[in-house]
Amino acid sequence: MLKPKISDPGVTRHILKAFDLHASKRLGQNFLIHGGTVEAIVETADICPGDRVLEIGPGIGTLTQGLAEAGASVTAVELDKKLPAVLAETLSGYDRVRIVGGDILKTDIPALMGEEPFKVVANLPYYITTPILLTLLERRLPITRIVTMVQREVAERMIALPGGRDYGALSVAVQYYTEPRLAIEVSPRCFLPPPAVESAVMDCVVRKTPPVAVEDEKHFFRVVRAAFGQRRKTIGNALKSLGLPRDILQGALSKAGIDPLRRGETLSLSEFAALAGALTEK
Repeated sequence: MLKPKISDPGVTRHILKAFDLHASKRLGQNFLIHGGTVEAIVETADICPGDRVLEIGPGIGTLTQGLAEAGASVTAVELDKKLPAVLAETLSGYDRVRIVGGDILKTDIPALMGEEPFKVVANLPYYITTPILLTLLERRLPITRIVTMVQREVAERMIALPGGRDYGALSVAVQYYTEPRLAIEVSPRCFLPPPAVESAVMDCVVRKTPPVAVEDEKHFFRVVRAAFGQRRKTIGNALKSLGLPRDILQGALSKAGIDPLRRGETLSLSEFAALAGALTEK
């Protein structure tokens, strides 16, 4: 039997009314009410029957339903304590869906998902997008692909190239761990309530090996964060926050072939790798 599409605006409103739900500004909730966008997300994630998917923030089950109907085995982690009971109703009949209450940043994902490869598909709360993405990537989990709805501004930062105003530490991290592309632009009209910003779906295919050789990833990202910590400063001055002597910093910049008068936002991944390597050798 065909189940009603949760993405239908009328169905969404019925669910919200039936369970006396209201979008929480504190949790950054905006419910997706455009079936075409749900289908496009599932297609972007290249969901095949049997795929294992971790969904973060399922809400009332809009995207979860699309994933389940494509044949995925979905584990959905929901922070809002009111929603697991709602999801048990809206997703009843979908045997391959597991709802877990909790904060994804505090969840033991390896224990939850096991060692087999899985995909992450999510409509992330915009206020916490960056911490969630970095947590997923830095933990070196067996994730093959991350497809997520983000604020358009964040999407532009994720794919930004050196020299642009959007290029920053998030750009370096995402491009170090994945091959990102902006897959879909999404209008505020596709949500209830409509957010005050434009949205986009990012498709990030996780790299098997990073594009640059790095001996110590923690050290590499310390250098990256220092370089972007004070954007108006030259790289020579910005790196002082690492607490190293001036002569060591200058020697490392020279060894890496980087002019100390350049700004951090002009450095490529390979230049950051060379700089981190030169600083490690001291």
